[in-house]
Amino acid sequence: MTDALRTGIDLLRLAVDRAAQDNLLAYVALLDKWNRTHNLTAIRERAQMITHHVLDSLAVLPHLPERAGLHVADIGSGGGLPGIPLAIARPDWHVTLIDSNHKKTAFLTQAAIELPLPNVDVVTARVEDVLPPSRFDIVISRAYSTLSNFTEQTGHLLAPGGRWVAMKGMLPRDEMAALPAAISVEATPSLQVPGVDGERRLVIMKMAVR
Repeated sequence: MTDALRTGIDLLRLAVDRAAQDNLLAYVALLDKWNRTHNLTAIRERAQMITHHVLDSLAVLPHLPERAGLHVADIGSGGGLPGIPLAIARPDWHVTLIDSNHKKTAFLTQAAIELPLPNVDVVTARVEDVLPPSRFDIVISRAYSTLSNFTEQTGHLLAPGGRWVAMKGMLPRDEMAALPAAISVEATPSLQVPGVDGERRLVIMKMAVR
């Protein structure tokens, strides 16, 4: 798994140091341990967790701002994807993991303690009910809902000038067409995730200029 992770990071051309790589492996081990009793993910093999979870999450990094202090909200975080890999790879970011499932946020809280991840907060709530002390530069989701639902339910979390980032499989043209006029699609980059077959896309959205 160590070789698969390092090779994948090299293929993605990411700057992730060895300490962070070791922490990513520790995260996978913890996810695997909890998954045996809490059913956090349908993927059962650690090697596939590396490719389909960790590398899939890290593949978004080239399409996010690089600046230190970035505030990121991971909506419907589940087992911590993509939020925990992003927080490990970018310790100078602040990542908030939001999920309404107490079982899942119990895992997320334990992961933030054990790994440890001082740049991570965990919120147990429906996203519509979350009232953060400050809004987020990036609001990201991985297979959360339709684009319209995603943006409607999280609009109050997005800072002025911020971006929504939806991780998708095939390009969701019908969902994009159904977006309200107040939201524009800025980019739809294709992701090449090492070890993952099939199309992977991001849909990056912002408030339209009026």
